[in-house]
Amino acid sequence: MFVLIKVSLLSIILSQVQCAPKKKSYSEIKQCDIGPLADEIASYDTVVKDIIDYAVSGPFKRKTYNELAKFVDTFGARPSGSQVLEDSIDHMIQLTREEQLKDIVTEELEVPHWIRGTEKVTMLEPRIKEIDVLGLGRSVTTPPEGITAEVVVVKNFEELSNLPNKDVDGKIVVYDPIFTTYGETVVYRSQGASKAAAKGAVASLVRSITPFSINTPHTGSQSYDDNIKKIPAGAISLEDADLLRRFYDRGEKIVLNITMSSTYETKTSRNTIIDLKGTDHPEKLVIVSGHIDSWDVGQGAMDDGGGLFVSWAAPVILKRLNLRPKRTIRSIFWTAEELGLIGAYAYEEKHRNESHNINFIMESDEGTFAPLGLAVAGTQEARCIIAEILKLFKSINASTLVEDDSPGSDINVIIKNGIPGASLHNANERYFWFHHTEGDTMNVEDPDELDLCAAFWTAVAYIIADISIDIPR
Repeated sequence: MFVLIKVSLLSIILSQVQCAPKKKSYSEIKQCDIGPLADEIASYDTVVKDIIDYAVSGPFKRKTYNELAKFVDTFGARPSGSQVLEDSIDHMIQLTREEQLKDIVTEELEVPHWIRGTEKVTMLEPRIKEIDVLGLGRSVTTPPEGITAEVVVVKNFEELSNLPNKDVDGKIVVYDPIFTTYGETVVYRSQGASKAAAKGAVASLVRSITPFSINTPHTGSQSYDDNIKKIPAGAISLEDADLLRRFYDRGEKIVLNITMSSTYETKTSRNTIIDLKGTDHPEKLVIVSGHIDSWDVGQGAMDDGGGLFVSWAAPVILKRLNLRPKRTIRSIFWTAEELGLIGAYAYEEKHRNESHNINFIMESDEGTFAPLGLAVAGTQEARCIIAEILKLFKSINASTLVEDDSPGSDINVIIKNGIPGASLHNANERYFWFHHTEGDTMNVEDPDELDLCAAFWTAVAYIIADISIDIPR
């Protein structure tokens, strides 16, 4: 028997270009009877302890953190299509080879390369004030002199829709939704520009998608409707958005000048695939993954350097401990996640005919704070098996299973085809404080928590890859 926690968070896929589906929520306690498999899973307790000891207090202690720190310090931000991203991929390949893992391939694909230029917002009325702004991914540019226009402030799309077009035409729309959950609130970032443009707006700004701010704008991806004029789009801090709201509610006229520039082209990048071949069924895969690209602001340490490195650590730790599961452990470093899951879509298309061999797929892209368990997509039988495996991690408080039909970002591209999978459920209450900001640096990462994540990620993947049955679909 295990508890399935009722949740309201949505898939982080909305950080890309489209709205995420709602999670399927459960609040009741469900019975699981997996028969003799429960005893088989329980027999892995010694292996789990060995992996945890090795990663947390043994020779691998702080290895994940130290390699992540070296990586982040060396390369910094790794935007899609940039040379620094490709150099960082080469670094990960070399780092893996030094661990005597030789089964490494890369797969090329075309990716977007959006380069941020000048960005400035100045409030001209009711007083002069500079407003910090970050352009949203793929935003179009303004004229060189910028766009000067009056502001309309709306809380949601319904409020915008109820305004007469004449009250929006030629103006700048500022969305100021209060953060509830990421999935519920991010639609104003991802879809706001086109909805504003449909009413005649000349630009749109959004209150950053975060529950906390120290006057820090948060960038992110957004998408344009091809049938609607493209207008510049940016994010401003909570503080400045709330200031504009107070002026607006008092009936004061607000005038802004927005100046934004950028370039956009297509480049070649690579997904990176590392295999620790299985002993009995090498064709069958248990995938661990994280994305190697990042936004151009911050250093990409949390999003998604931590997820990248715990997924790198899994085959490395198993190789060092001479633990070879029956099925292959595949580590994937997705490229170009931030501008639309580009690497994941390319992988799914290229490997579509092999999808029957994916036993389980995992992704860490919502922080590597203290691990709590897994958010799992799949059948009830699949979830029962994973819940039984999670019982082995009570000693590190990582035995919680959250039912979630879309638990990741990149892996949702594959899970939506009926393949079971999971994301790392961790104590990430502060994740969206730093998400897509200049604050995403190594200071967010805790070496002890990262060790626990690496140990947990490795041990879970090993057990799933080694038990006698495939995870049912």
